[in-house]
Amino acid sequence: MSYCDWDKASDMCKRYHDEEWGVPLRDDVKQFEFLMMEVMQCGLNWNMMIAKREIFRACFAGFDFGKVALFGEKDIEKILAVPGMIRSRRKIEAVINNARRFIEIRREFGTFSHYLWGFAGGKPLLYNRHEEGYIPVSNGLSDRISADLKKRGFRFLGSVTVYSHLQACGIINDPDKNCPRYKEITENHPPVRKRRDKEKNITYYG
Repeated sequence: MSYCDWDKASDMCKRYHDEEWGVPLRDDVKQFEFLMMEVMQCGLNWNMMIAKREIFRACFAGFDFGKVALFGEKDIEKILAVPGMIRSRRKIEAVINNARRFIEIRREFGTFSHYLWGFAGGKPLLYNRHEEGYIPVSNGLSDRISADLKKRGFRFLGSVTVYSHLQACGIINDPDKNCPRYKEITENHPPVRKRRDKEKNITYYG
């Protein structure tokens, strides 16, 4: 079983895997979108997040973090009433809170992407044996970023959730070497090879 076999869950998952996941991302609107989806995913499955993506887009102003940061109680009630929306007030409040913290980071660093990529030295990272299918749920990098985000007031962004985001936005290069996307992404965005870093709950997909 390849780690990248999750793309077979649906046609939408396949398009996401083939066109977006794992590509180094430096656009703040997309960064916020991916972070928002990670928050909503906590405790649920990723296929559901992809299926509900357009609902999220409608509820959260097209993932415009500036607009989401201004949401109040009436907006929360409207979102909770949207058919098909995940009805978790805590998660919705976390997204709004995180939009405000996101803007604070942009004020300090210029862009959120600049802040986040700074933890990796600005380059994609390929950890030892990850391309062979040895994938953890978190590592030292995600621990450090999660701790800093929490210190800055972000919610629902523990180390496991952050690790998933780092995979999605291409900071950690984690496609299986037998996946066509591995060659494409690695050739177009050469990674820095790293030793393993405090990896937890490693699963071998092979």
